[in-house]
Amino acid sequence: MFDIALNLTSSQFDKDRTEVVERAQQSGINGMLLLASDMQESQAVSELALQWPNLCYATAGVHPHDAKSVSVEQLVELKSLLAQSQVVAVGECGLDFNRDFSPRPQQEAIFEAQLALAAELHMPVVMHERDAHQRFIDILAPWRDKLPGAVLHCFTSDQAALKACLDLDIYIGITGWVCDERRGQDLQQRVTEIPDNRLLLETDAPYLLPRDLKPKPKSRRNEPCYLGHIYQRVADLRQQDVFELQQQVQQNAKQLFQL
Repeated sequence: MFDIALNLTSSQFDKDRTEVVERAQQSGINGMLLLASDMQESQAVSELALQWPNLCYATAGVHPHDAKSVSVEQLVELKSLLAQSQVVAVGECGLDFNRDFSPRPQQEAIFEAQLALAAELHMPVVMHERDAHQRFIDILAPWRDKLPGAVLHCFTSDQAALKACLDLDIYIGITGWVCDERRGQDLQQRVTEIPDNRLLLETDAPYLLPRDLKPKPKSRRNEPCYLGHIYQRVADLRQQDVFELQQQVQQNAKQLFQL
């Protein structure tokens, strides 16, 4: 199994980061993508990934929450990181109009600049979108055929948004949100509408602990070792054999990240 979204630099992992990675491997995970959210974290995850070669990979980029902290010109500094073999994608980039931690015009400029950077370097992008669907599509669409691949991670939107993303040939990342019997009902339907060759699974740990996980950890912290639980839930919803699902998603991850 490949976890395409893990926030391993989170302070929640400071006391047992190595053990978290070991538990992930023991649970059957053979690939993890460590997400970056700003310039500093991009450096940190690239260094972390080197500790576990051929298991951990990294992104380099700026999350929309942090768009206010960087200029378009400064993004050029990411090139040296993106040239490293363990750094396999630009991101996490995109738009977040739900919290607006950065001004929307700045979010849009930083998002588009990262798409341009990915196109220049011929690298895939890992993207974030919340309450900004139409602007997200408007900005992404002109760049899509210049990118080797793209994934919208932590997808929780509606059917129209899913169709718009699939029309742009984007991979869809599904988290443990699909395990929530209260808030995840719509996503449970959406996950059956994603083509086999466009589905990716993720924990987004330490966030989004699957609500139906039993027993739950006392810390309420999500870990990559719980990815198998998400696989089983998605396999049940899609009426697929879980082993076949694992093989398909593994192939999707390898193709997207050019591994």
